[in-house]
Amino acid sequence: MITPPYLKSGDKIAIIATARKVSPSEMETAFHIFRSWGLQVVTGPHLFGENNQYSGTDEERAADLQMMLDDKAIKAIVCARGGYGTVRIIDMINFGAFEQHPKWIVGYSDVTVLHSHIQTQFGIETLHAIMPINFAEGGSVVAIESLHKALFGESLQYSIKPQLLNKPGNVSGVLTGGNLSILYSLNGTPSDILTEGKILFIEDLDEYLYHMDRMMMNLKRSGKLSGIKGLIVGGLTKMNDNTVPFGKQAEHIISEYAAESGIPVCFNFPAGHLADNRTLILGREAELNIDSESVSLQFLPTGETVKTSKMLRKILKPALFFLGFFVFIYVILYLIQLFLK
Repeated sequence: MITPPYLKSGDKIAIIATARKVSPSEMETAFHIFRSWGLQVVTGPHLFGENNQYSGTDEERAADLQMMLDDKAIKAIVCARGGYGTVRIIDMINFGAFEQHPKWIVGYSDVTVLHSHIQTQFGIETLHAIMPINFAEGGSVVAIESLHKALFGESLQYSIKPQLLNKPGNVSGVLTGGNLSILYSLNGTPSDILTEGKILFIEDLDEYLYHMDRMMMNLKRSGKLSGIKGLIVGGLTKMNDNTVPFGKQAEHIISEYAAESGIPVCFNFPAGHLADNRTLILGREAELNIDSESVSLQFLPTGETVKTSKMLRKILKPALFFLGFFVFIYVILYLIQLFLK
């Protein structure tokens, strides 16, 4: 995976809305905090647009995202809020400039569309993290500080209390995932998640229990549970039931599916639709340790950075060219020698 450059004081970050609309007052707290970090805040032209529940038309929201992806001066793109709408614009976006000059993409919930698409298609790390709308709604200091650490390249590690349904184990792997409903909606598309050999993170909000079972069954039948190394379950917030009860809580539904894979599992991890929504580096190698005393998640030092990647390409391209050239000459001389004999 490729790690975008970390931020430093004076860098520009963009705030855009790829889904639901927001108001200026809802963004003020985040603007203030980002500026206190020494960052320059740039807003998308349609950040405060309105088209029914969206922040502008599909074309307008796509144009804002495209503008910020293409602008080399922008070092991070922070999505203002979730809701619904990112999947409607993902196929309008040209990621060519972004692939050449990666930058941090920040958000959660509906932003899972971007996380999954970027990991699957380009192998670039992104941040599952608190969004500006949550700054004004009482997002925890710990959650906000974890975003600062991730953006500025400080180490991230968490330790939480164990839960009754946890399954112990110690594993390492690339962390992937996001909102379960969004992952379910991406199944079979170019943005579909890849889980083989990875640690899967899931969370959700305002879902019916029978539909939680449906989505977990989808993960099972599509093979996305059989190859994972571990499972982290974040917030399962405001779950709903029918008049005729489903008979199981969301945690028990997930636990039964995970048990079939025999993998380590932790529940109630502080990430998702929660005030304490800790930043997760999706695409980064992490160590997950679950025992009877605690659960710890530690992100390992970055692997391939953009700078290193570019240097390697600069070195390898001419080296491979000359190697190929000499192999070609050798083959020609060898064939001439055989012919002369």
